[in-house]
Amino acid sequence: MKKGILSIAVVAILALAGCKEGVKSEKKVTSTVSQHGELATLNFGVRGNCAMCKQTIEKAVNGVEGIASANWDVNEKKIEVVLDPTITNEIAIHNAIAASGYDTEKVTASGEAYTELPGCCQYDHEMEMGK
Repeated sequence: MKKGILSIAVVAILALAGCKEGVKSEKKVTSTVSQHGELATLNFGVRGNCAMCKQTIEKAVNGVEGIASANWDVNEKKIEVVLDPTITNEIAIHNAIAASGYDTEKVTASGEAYTELPGCCQYDHEMEMGK
């Protein structure tokens, strides 16, 4: 019962926060309540090209402690990550992706990490992401 009330309160707060007119957000952050506590969902852009990129990006994110799930969309160049914010944070996820060779909206991969990617995964650094 308490979790249900907490869940409704979280949704109401998020709905009120999203009602600001004229304000656009590049990423969507939502919260849900699970049996383990509150989980947050992040969406942000990540550059990449193919199914092999998808595997590498998702593996990098899932290697971060506190991640419940990760799904990178090859067409939209966007990832959705469900995490426990008491264990990890957004910048740790961006850093893990960049360390695997891929640029995110907040962190650019090093030249060394990028050149270690297979040829089909070496994306255009000007590529639009998070469409």
